Amino acid sequence: MYSAPPPELQAQIQAELPHFQRLESAMHQRIIGQEHLIQRLFIALLTQGHVLLEGVPGLAKTLSIQTLSELVHASFKRIQFTPDLLPADVLGTRIYNPETQSFEVKKGPVFTNFLLADEINRAPPKVQSALLEAMQEKQVTLGKETFPLTAPFLVLATQNPLEQEGTYPLPEAQLDRFMLKVHVDYPSVEEELLILQQHLQAEKPPLTAADVDTAFLEQARRTAQQVYLDPKIQRYIVKLIYATRTPQNYGLNLQDLLRTGASPRATIYLSVCARAHAYLQGRTYVIPEDVKAMAVDILRHRLGLTYEAEAQEIRAEDIVRQILDHIPIP
Repeated sequence: MYSAPPPELQAQIQAELPHFQRLESAMHQRIIGQEHLIQRLFIALLTQGHVLLEGVPGLAKTLSIQTLSELVHASFKRIQFTPDLLPADVLGTRIYNPETQSFEVKKGPVFTNFLLADEINRAPPKVQSALLEAMQEKQVTLGKETFPLTAPFLVLATQNPLEQEGTYPLPEAQLDRFMLKVHVDYPSVEEELLILQQHLQAEKPPLTAADVDTAFLEQARRTAQQVYLDPKIQRYIVKLIYATRTPQNYGLNLQDLLRTGASPRATIYLSVCARAHAYLQGRTYVIPEDVKAMAVDILRHRLGLTYEAEAQEIRAEDIVRQILDHIPIP
């Protein structure tokens, strides 16, 4: 079914994987549990995609991102999104200097490697849309000048699903820019006990160096791009996406639950993330399980549900899993 992987690629992956294993071990010095979140952050690093994290407060979303940026020696900035935030507070602005009698550019916090947009749904749409060009084009336009952003550039946004008052739901165009939407859940009883014991310590142990920097991440990204994606897997991915648009054509009775299906960007992201997932598993080729592992996080925020689905309390994740169970694997 799959062509034989090139020997040099297998050797390259085996040489790079221990760096990610040490990086994960170093993160667990501060982060208890949350393996799914950490793995998805690694996927984002390998694909240069943006991540939307959703979960109640206190689940180490911010701490995970801060720890990761510290370990990979990347610049990190955090913006607390509030209703009175302005686009200039994110992107920057031009300021008149009376001494030189000219306008000077003051760059905003978006000029960084990792940008944490905390509680992004608490800012008005004008501020949310200010990130669109930066997220998609990796550049910012201030006045007549356009400034490229330093690679890697990742937007990691958080939102609280509980608070509805004073929030502005992200529009579909903004949601589609996020490669992944990851739900962060509560820790287990044992994990929460470890969290308590960790915070009772008088001194926090320093992070162990992981021997990972932005240059290594760029090399790992190029390696992950070489992971083989068989034409049969490509067709399988396209079938999954089309099943969200015309489910009746695939024997699925979902047309009354789906208002809109996933965009072509979902097809691209699913293939890219499947490659990165296979890479982190130490394989030089993608298998259907890689696609299935990434499908929910890629599609859950790209499906428009009808009022009937919401009335029945059917979630986008439920529909994605139903599609995955129905479409035969190659």
